[in-house]
Amino acid sequence: MTSDQNDLLRRARNRRPAPAPEHPAADSGPAPLSHAQQRMWLMDHLGQGGALYNVPIATRLRGPLDPEALATALTGLTERHAALRTRYPRHGDQPHQHIDPVRPVPLPVLDAPGDCVEQLVTEAACPFDLTDGPVLRALLLRHAREDHTLLLTIHHIAVDGGSLPVLAADLAELYTAARDGGRPQLPPPGMPYAEYARQERARDAELTAAADARAAHLAGARPLPLLRPVAPGTRDRSAALHAVPLSTATVEGLRALGARHGATLFAVVLAAAFATLRTAAGQDDLVLGCASGQRARPELRRTVGLGVNTLAVRAELAGEEPFTEALALVRGALLEAQQHHQVPFDLVVERLGAAARGADGTPLLSASCDVVQPATGLALPGLDAEHVDVDLGLAKFDLTLVLEEGAEPRCLVQHDRAVLDRATAARLAETFAAVLRTVAEDAELPLADLPGELLVTAVRHPVLEALSADPGVADAAVLETPDGPPLAYAVVRGAAAPTGTDLRSRLRRSVPAAELPSAVTLVDRIPRGADGAVDRDRLPGAALPASASADRPTGPLDLVRAAFGELLGSVPPADGDFFALGGHSLVAVQLAERLRTRVGLPLTGLDVLEHRTPRALAALLAVREQERRDVLARTGTRPSGEPRTGTVLLTGATGGVGAAVLQELMAQGRPVRVLVRPESAHLPALHGAEIAEGDLADPDSLRRAVKGVDAVIHAACTFTEHEVDTAAMRALLDGWSGGPFVFVSSIDAYGRPADTEVAEGGPSGVPVTAYGQAKLDCERMLFETAEATGHGPATVVRAPIVWGPHHRLRDQLRWGSTGELYQAALAGRPIVLPAPGGQGEWNGAAWVHSAALARALAACAQPDGPAAGRIVNAITGHVSWAEFSTELIRLLGSRSEVEQSPDADAELRRPWHYRAETLAAALRPEPGEDWRGVLAAMVG
Repeated sequence: MTSDQNDLLRRARNRRPAPAPEHPAADSGPAPLSHAQQRMWLMDHLGQGGALYNVPIATRLRGPLDPEALATALTGLTERHAALRTRYPRHGDQPHQHIDPVRPVPLPVLDAPGDCVEQLVTEAACPFDLTDGPVLRALLLRHAREDHTLLLTIHHIAVDGGSLPVLAADLAELYTAARDGGRPQLPPPGMPYAEYARQERARDAELTAAADARAAHLAGARPLPLLRPVAPGTRDRSAALHAVPLSTATVEGLRALGARHGATLFAVVLAAAFATLRTAAGQDDLVLGCASGQRARPELRRTVGLGVNTLAVRAELAGEEPFTEALALVRGALLEAQQHHQVPFDLVVERLGAAARGADGTPLLSASCDVVQPATGLALPGLDAEHVDVDLGLAKFDLTLVLEEGAEPRCLVQHDRAVLDRATAARLAETFAAVLRTVAEDAELPLADLPGELLVTAVRHPVLEALSADPGVADAAVLETPDGPPLAYAVVRGAAAPTGTDLRSRLRRSVPAAELPSAVTLVDRIPRGADGAVDRDRLPGAALPASASADRPTGPLDLVRAAFGELLGSVPPADGDFFALGGHSLVAVQLAERLRTRVGLPLTGLDVLEHRTPRALAALLAVREQERRDVLARTGTRPSGEPRTGTVLLTGATGGVGAAVLQELMAQGRPVRVLVRPESAHLPALHGAEIAEGDLADPDSLRRAVKGVDAVIHAACTFTEHEVDTAAMRALLDGWSGGPFVFVSSIDAYGRPADTEVAEGGPSGVPVTAYGQAKLDCERMLFETAEATGHGPATVVRAPIVWGPHHRLRDQLRWGSTGELYQAALAGRPIVLPAPGGQGEWNGAAWVHSAALARALAACAQPDGPAAGRIVNAITGHVSWAEFSTELIRLLGSRSEVEQSPDADAELRRPWHYRAETLAAALRPEPGEDWRGVLAAMVG
């Protein structure tokens, strides 16, 4: 046994729990809840809590961590701070604080490859039971021997922002003592939180009288008109966050402005928030909230508990005054509110009564402002600590404007998705940042001259609001129907444009069920008249009744109705609505699983949520059964299991590239296993492929899919979720046991090369896009694994724009990197291209035909492939933007004209020609693979 091992054994034997801390004795009887706790308890019991008030603290710890000492320290932490072992049962009709005895805090240790952010979010989002406790959970993820992530999740009822530094310092000292077998050197704790709550409740009569005065001060104020009302009932509080970078010079300018006028940095930021919202809402009289700590008394500075209150600050700004005058007014209003910081906001709301909400139900205090520091990790001695962001995606306020200080300051706007659309919030964030920059440089400008615009719009149909706010939607229309759900239409955009099913699924999160359309139909454009109004007669299906297909054959209707009945308690009628019968998302998943098992057909919970009635689900199953029969009659299918010799795993088989590769492999007679989502599993089966149900975001499904195959062609990509793409590559490599591995990368990995002639595998030029960097990361992982395991050969094929006769490729033409040119030609607008910057300069795009790319990939997936161990390019040819635009104009019959300007989109300045010698034989164009022919087919 080594000396180090002896030392560890000695420490383990000498380890003992930390001694009980010394603190003032608390009354042993039931303690009341503080007012802040009472408000949180009520929210939880009204079903409006969930994970909203979970406080996750995650830290990556690198070094020789002692998990046993950490568990001992956590237990010592709960012994020292009773709020961490308090639960909240009822005594009669009232909740009270019940402090449990000290018990060991469980510290599960789980092996976890990678960063496992999703696992952290899932754990942190688990709800707490305030009645039975505990209110503190701990989890330790082990990535490697000296690489861990510690997650502490605490309910907000037990802690606030002022508690966290106290807990961090105490935990570090307790850990050191437990690790070394010593006695912790800790200062006396603060007043027990239960005693704080008793003292606050003893002043209820005084506080209620003060609340009357605060309510009178707020009387007559109106809610922020930017925010739309939300129907009563449980809200998921789903949040969106918009960030705009600021310079450190701007923050220092704001701080200096405050110093000149006797104001804090927060007062300056609050005044800027008032100015921003005044213009955006078109309203002079506004109320904003801010947090106020209750730790002014020395005995409370080391108290752990919920010692925070919400202050309502009311200010009326005319618009003509300079910002310095507005700052003085807001500073005065803030100081006046802070003089009443001990008056609980829930008492103020009670005294306001109906005036606490607008006529449409919007709360008077729905927007807040704050100045924060970047979060830091829990520092434990002997370890390198790094904060890990665990974003639960929830909003406590409807709208919050924040200045985040630090090395890279930012302006942040967070909002509840149900009350504000993303587009408006993004414009608000840009405006807030612009106001901060402007007043930092010139605070004498009148408010009316500060950046901003009126953002209040007329009330629109909630489906139209939600679709218009979706970043993947360029235009939308919604038509009401007399007897059924509305009809919805969308024009989509982006390289990963959503499908109609995607959009309807998103609508379910924000639109009442009664307003939800039966489907979202995708169209190339929304037809409009001369006045801009939607031309209903030119929209597909707009004249048809919503129930036009209600009497069609419905397949196994009785089977579906029986499954409904088993899960929902009674057998419904054929047209009974899933939600009206009491269904919800979990039951939808259970119903899909039950039906999928019984009928052997692909079905998902999303299918249930989309189709909703037994008749519609039976019809869907009938269609999928017929598809399956057609496949068996023509080619036969194989269930997922032991693969045949020579099987190639193909990811992305339902995409434009993957579909072409699947067709090529099947034409060569090679057995193929395709990874597809369950809802798409019937599509590749038309080609007789073996099905492996899975998804890029499900690492276990990827490992199962790659097991036992003889080659891999990895063509799937999210385009936008780069962490998912890199994690998917890691999962595939974890399960890869040998044979060729071909990764479909992108020429974006080259970045912006210095030379216009780009050799295969040449260096990357800066900048490299985030998408290109994700490809580079995946390439590196592949080659490192191949070298370390000898599982090769490994090949990276970098592809440019892919053109071919597939609807996904057609969509990319319209909305991807060429989308601006296509849309300009479609609308008849001028097509503006870069002016030549030098003699012979060429700007355009490299492209490859999907069939040619498929031939190249299939060749590389052979054991003796032409590019083993290399990075190669797959290029059919190069097309100048001028040629491309001229051909688009001709094909579309457009009135557009091509112009050249130095102000053209900088992204169009692409002078590179990519060489592709290695795969030249496979890429040689076949009849019909010329660029004009394929472009004509895609334009249709």
